[in-house]
Amino acid sequence: MARIAGIDIPKNKRGVIALTYIFGIGKSSAKQILAAAKVDEGIKVQDWTDAQIHDIREQVGNFVIEGELRSEIQLNVKRLMDIGCYRGIRHRAGLPLRGQRTKNNSRTRKGKRKTVANKKKATK
Repeated sequence: MARIAGIDIPKNKRGVIALTYIFGIGKSSAKQILAAAKVDEGIKVQDWTDAQIHDIREQVGNFVIEGELRSEIQLNVKRLMDIGCYRGIRHRAGLPLRGQRTKNNSRTRKGKRKTVANKKKATK
């Protein structure tokens, strides 16, 4: 099992797929990394040599990944909430922020249903 950027990547998967286990690296950036390191995409991680792993580590170092990326995203969201823009208010309220409707769906953001009791009618 190769360890890159503090993450154990699975050895029985192809290089492109294995690199996506690192937060902040998707398929396209994984392809870029492997191309820059001159490693074939189809080779499984267990077949990488130590020199190839070293080259891949160097290329991964050029990307903002893992903890650094998570904190950057967190700061961006905090900034939106502090300035009180629409997206920040939606973040604060835990509602969807990209224009989705909330009457019927958006259970993922809103959480479990909270039933509200009906108002009782006044008796005469």
